[in-house]
Amino acid sequence: MAEYELEDDIIPVFLINGFLEAGKTQFLQFTMAQDYFQTEGKTLLIVCEEGDTEYDPELLKRTRTTIVYVEDQEQLTPEYLTELELLNNPERVLLEWNGMWNQDELKLPKDWEVYQQVTIIDGSTLNLYLANMKPLLGAMLRNSELVICNRCDDVSDESLTAYRRAIRAMCQNGRLVLEDKEGEIQQDMLEEDLPYDVHAEVIQIEPEDFGIWYFDCMDVPERYEGKLVEFTGMVLKSPEFPKNYFVPGRMAMTCCEADMTFIGYVCKAREARNLETKQWVHVKAKVAYEFWKDYGEKGPVLYAESVEPAEEIRGYVQF
Repeated sequence: MAEYELEDDIIPVFLINGFLEAGKTQFLQFTMAQDYFQTEGKTLLIVCEEGDTEYDPELLKRTRTTIVYVEDQEQLTPEYLTELELLNNPERVLLEWNGMWNQDELKLPKDWEVYQQVTIIDGSTLNLYLANMKPLLGAMLRNSELVICNRCDDVSDESLTAYRRAIRAMCQNGRLVLEDKEGEIQQDMLEEDLPYDVHAEVIQIEPEDFGIWYFDCMDVPERYEGKLVEFTGMVLKSPEFPKNYFVPGRMAMTCCEADMTFIGYVCKAREARNLETKQWVHVKAKVAYEFWKDYGEKGPVLYAESVEPAEEIRGYVQF
């Protein structure tokens, strides 16, 4: 986890989530023992489920950490958390979340603020959670800064690629780490089985492949930089965009219907001034990688060669 600076009157909360036996306790104990994570004040550790791994009493004593177990989500109210604050006077809070609880229902006291959120996933069982508990997984991933998918030893490259795509869809701004018993897996070694020809003169992106292209274009810039792509998308415009810029994209369901979001990349086109939001267009554009303020970093920027009216595409992107 990251180093942090304290703000006056704010208690930073480090939220560690994941399903039972994913490795949350091991991760927290490792982090608590690191030099960079030491602090002069007290730490309050709130554990919302008990797995097979127990916290080391010596580590808790050495790090001035008080541990509190919470068995029922209804107990976890702002009033109860304020009582814990008054009793323990912590400088920071570590919260080991129960993956079977809906994280969207977590309410913190006014002077508590989630400083960093980390999700731990067991790669050997991820397919079951994607199939049966995707809304809960999506709630945990949505605001995570770091996602660690461990125990990937017996997971095929094809499945790892699919997992990466699904996680990135639900956690678009976080860093994903894949691990096996040897350590971190180099993701650039995972070949994406792309449904389109990246060596074509113009890369044709079919409607059902838009989501795959969207993430691959961000993750593997060398595959697309300087190349032409062609696809159909819906127009998004904003008064904050510079003149002649818009975003052609699609509505995507990242985990469930409640999590619909618009995905796409900014595009410069002389036709932009005549376009309206929600209009459908067919775009042919060259891909560049430049800093864009809404990305907060370098990312794909499209330079249109043509923008033409198009028929609406029914449905939405799924991952």
